[in-house]
Amino acid sequence: MAQLLRAASARDLRIGTAESCSGGMIASLLTDVEGLGHVFERGFVTYSDEAKIEMLGIAPALIEENGAVSAAVARAMVTGALAASGADLALAITGFAGPAGAEDEEGLVYLAALRGARMETLELHLGAAGRDAVRRRSACEGIRLMLRLIGEE
Repeated sequence: MAQLLRAASARDLRIGTAESCSGGMIASLLTDVEGLGHVFERGFVTYSDEAKIEMLGIAPALIEENGAVSAAVARAMVTGALAASGADLALAITGFAGPAGAEDEEGLVYLAALRGARMETLELHLGAAGRDAVRRRSACEGIRLMLRLIGEE
């Protein structure tokens, strides 16, 4: 985390987040490093479909067609987070951290990071590792995505 925050600070970048299954964990981690909190601009916890629509400007039809846990929605979330936050770099996460519906895959997570016109996406299949493990692993992968966009990984 400190590496990401130092790299963003050195480049005068501010970070925003849009989180669903991680419930704000990534935003919390981004504010944990003393002296680097200024890098974090803001975060959106958009757990429900309605929150994704209202806070990030996602078209309801996109969620209906693809499902809230999809690469398309992760990309829309990160685009909305960047636009709504005024940040320079954003990360979005959506997934099933715990037991899901009958046709849903537990541990399926989509991440998207965006800086300018460059977007990185990632699909994780973490299985039934438990909510905490899925959220932590996803947060680590999200940090790696942002580091890649900054040019640090």
